[in-house]
Amino acid sequence: MRAIDRRGGAWLGELLGSADFARVFTVAVLTSIAGTHAIESIAGRATLVTIIAAECLIAVAVLVVRRRELSLLRLVPTTLLVFLLWSLASVFWSPDAGASLARWVSTAAIALLAVTIGHIRDTLQTVRAVGDVARLLLLVSLGLEVLAGVIFDMPFPFLGIRGDIAHLGPIQGVFGTRNMLGFFSVIALVTFAIELRTRSVRTGLAVASIALATGMALLSASPTVFVLVVAVAAVAGVLYLVRKLPLERRTPVQWSLAGVAAIGGIAAYVQRAQIIDLLGAADDLSMRTELWRLMEFYVRRQPVQGWGWFGPWDLRESPFAVINYLLGERHTTALNAFMDVLLQLGWAGVAVFAAFFVFTFARSWLDASRRRAAVHAWTPLMVAALAVVSVFESFTLFGIGWLLLVVCAVRAGQSRSWRERLGSRTAEPTLPSSPGGHSQAG
Repeated sequence: MRAIDRRGGAWLGELLGSADFARVFTVAVLTSIAGTHAIESIAGRATLVTIIAAECLIAVAVLVVRRRELSLLRLVPTTLLVFLLWSLASVFWSPDAGASLARWVSTAAIALLAVTIGHIRDTLQTVRAVGDVARLLLLVSLGLEVLAGVIFDMPFPFLGIRGDIAHLGPIQGVFGTRNMLGFFSVIALVTFAIELRTRSVRTGLAVASIALATGMALLSASPTVFVLVVAVAAVAGVLYLVRKLPLERRTPVQWSLAGVAAIGGIAAYVQRAQIIDLLGAADDLSMRTELWRLMEFYVRRQPVQGWGWFGPWDLRESPFAVINYLLGERHTTALNAFMDVLLQLGWAGVAVFAAFFVFTFARSWLDASRRRAAVHAWTPLMVAALAVVSVFESFTLFGIGWLLLVVCAVRAGQSRSWRERLGSRTAEPTLPSSPGGHSQAG
């Protein structure tokens, strides 16, 4: 009996540690997190929670099986760990500790899945998985929109699909809102472009996928899509130019680019009203301004620690319920990731969250500028897209946005971490011995 148990345990360990299982696990996690709205709308929240909980148990088992391949120092990025710890600490001053703790568990669970993916899949494998899931969800979204808007000519309210594709949008697909569809389409567009450059899929499939993502982005009619595409294209162009420079010129040029980017960001913030008006979103700006004005009242009351972590707003809790009551709306986020963190975790949380973004982008940028393979450009381009969308939406605090951000942070930390350099310095060198018994530095 013990021999049978040992063989069964060995078989299970081999399965959990295999490359095929890692690929299936990654695709399953990406599909369930990106398809959260559809799963919850069709099968209910209990089903969604059960799926994610089961994936977390599998993730822990995979990490345990692969423990010899992992380094404890490099397992979780420091800024991510600090952010999660500060979010957990905020439970103690939250207006509803139980609800806040439950939301924190959800945030930590997705982070666990992302950390696992980051360690069991390399960048190219991650790109392939994201590409496969994006093709599936965008095709399903397009099919359902055609059914609702053309064939049946009736909305699918249980999915939030209004069936406006016959009028060229806006459409929502399986993502619930047009802004989420637009964001996911841009993420897919970046991924498909990398697939085309690396030739990891057939050229025809890559081109068709790019056309699909572009069409869905346009049909979403999301005002953030244009800004996202321009920002990502600018980052891609600058990265291409930097990689063409000689090694000795890259450092000063990159510092100069960082300064230009900082000045440009400040200028864009100062001229935000004119930019949004140019995009035809003046009404949207007015609504956001009023929302943020009310939020500032609560921020001033607890500026350092915030009101406790919830992620997406709990509409029954203060201050979210009061803000929505005064506005006569049902906002579930602050429509800005940094403003959401400011309200919930205070200025201390904003500092950590901003550092998380900066370190992730800096590490991925330096890695991509140093390595020639096109696949390494995916991480900084993804982080750039996530940073830009955080100015307009809070997608990077939950769901697929949070998952991708943590995956990028783990991937960036694999090659540009101070802990890696610390480990290499503290490790004792192993020198081959000469026949006479003396060490030699071969």
